[in-house]
Amino acid sequence: MFSGIVEEIGTVARTGSTQGGLALTFACRTVLEGSRIGDSIAVDGVCLTVTTMDQSGFTANIQPVTARLSTLGDLRAGDQVNLERSVAAGQRMGGHYVQGHVDGMGRIASARGEGAALIVEIAMPDELQRYVVERGFIAVDGASLTVMSRGETTVAVSLVYHTQQNITLTSKRPGDRVNLEADVIARYVESLVAPYGNDAGVSLETLRRAGFA
Repeated sequence: MFSGIVEEIGTVARTGSTQGGLALTFACRTVLEGSRIGDSIAVDGVCLTVTTMDQSGFTANIQPVTARLSTLGDLRAGDQVNLERSVAAGQRMGGHYVQGHVDGMGRIASARGEGAALIVEIAMPDELQRYVVERGFIAVDGASLTVMSRGETTVAVSLVYHTQQNITLTSKRPGDRVNLEADVIARYVESLVAPYGNDAGVSLETLRRAGFA
């Protein structure tokens, strides 16, 4: 489990192959502190297991399905990535609960300045739209962001200056792909009320019957 608070921007040191999959080595410092082989580190929002590590970075193996369903398959040496260690017991939760399980990929539609903020609009898959609500959370490349607005096919997030300096989203350009993970709470609610609902979706009556209202 992660919080979506990016701890460090790392760099892809090299790529390779292993046992039919992909091996990625990341140059970094902060996320190495207290980490051991077998620990989980989120790379652009994807939960990966550390297979080897030294003082300059760590290596993780990527299965073919992960490479297909996330942007990790696109990474090349020199690319920058968001890194976060898994949340320790008792640690402050500064963002929201992020599993590191990518729900789908979106594409940067536009980016514009608004005062000191940066507004980024992302085109997202239709199947993720129902899990997104304004002022709710969404993880973009592993970064916990608040949904500013939602369109028919897009979601917009606003980045304060500090966030702009500490995640990779500001370096993305229109058309670039990003990993998206919806707030898991929405999925739990959907699963719990499904036996009481119908194809029309969740209603107040559905919530009452499921014990939520």
